[in-house]
Amino acid sequence: MNKKLIILFAISIIFVSINNIFSFFNFLSPAQAQSVINLTQTGCQFIETEAKNYGYQPQKAVDCRQINQDSLAVREKGFKPINLKAGKYVFKVTNQNVPYELGFYLRGQGLSQAVLPRVSGGGLTTGKTIEYIADLKKGKYWISCPLNPTPDYPLIVN
Repeated sequence: MNKKLIILFAISIIFVSINNIFSFFNFLSPAQAQSVINLTQTGCQFIETEAKNYGYQPQKAVDCRQINQDSLAVREKGFKPINLKAGKYVFKVTNQNVPYELGFYLRGQGLSQAVLPRVSGGGLTTGKTIEYIADLKKGKYWISCPLNPTPDYPLIVN
């Protein structure tokens, strides 16, 4: 590898590490947030980001992997990006009748993962709602749940 590539890689690792430290300690309280974004997870999907609730009834995460493999090409055409202004947000994520633990994962798309805020967590058991707090900067993000698992849904901050 050439030296420039190694240096660029090392710098991106440092930025990701610093970003993860700040995200881990979650320095914002819900009272400091600009707005609340409600997200509902059902089997294999977030309802608010798709054209409709498909009513999937997975019993375990592996069921969603097969459902997504079979349906994603069609479903992606109906994805509705979430458009926000830069600022502080509370993402209230609810597990609506999924019989296993879920989570939430918000991160930058592509190389911007190194510099954009990242929020993640689990513990979303059936019927539970958890608040995830983020101070979003301008850029393109993905939201998903690797535990459900869901597709990556676009979130755009202007």
